[in-house]
Amino acid sequence: MSALKAFFLSRLLREKLLLVMIVALAALMLLSNFSGRAARSWRGYRATTVALAEQQQWLANRAVIEAGAGRAVTNLDPARTLDDTRLVGELNALARAQGLRFTSDTPRTVRSGQFAVHTVQFNLLKMDWEGLKRFYLELTKRSPYIGIEQCSLQAERANPAVLNASLRVSSVEIVH
Repeated sequence: MSALKAFFLSRLLREKLLLVMIVALAALMLLSNFSGRAARSWRGYRATTVALAEQQQWLANRAVIEAGAGRAVTNLDPARTLDDTRLVGELNALARAQGLRFTSDTPRTVRSGQFAVHTVQFNLLKMDWEGLKRFYLELTKRSPYIGIEQCSLQAERANPAVLNASLRVSSVEIVH
């Protein structure tokens, strides 16, 4: 250490200032790198803590959630719940009954315990407002077995009185 001190003291003032600036810049870079890693580590710690607290809350309320699901199942008639094929068929029948043109995508299914939720993208093409309203009212009569998750309307450019609707429709099925 004394050799470094002797080396430093034997330098000219401008060389001393340059060496001090280089050491200070290196220390600043190390401190900046350390503070960035410390901040990332702290954010990870906080995110994990929040996620664990949320999971603990779900686990603590497990009995209430299961009781609520049990009550919901008793209110549903398993014969009226729809599988993915029946969901698409029901939507097609509703659209045809209203005289609407439509397209639909392949349904997706998510299974969870005793339930299966089927979702399909359903597009109604070139219709008037009254036709869309009648379709919607007929669809709401089938609630809670069929529901609209998302709806977007777009007017035709050539004729603003004509609408295109894109609906994401889901149904619940009780799986035995």
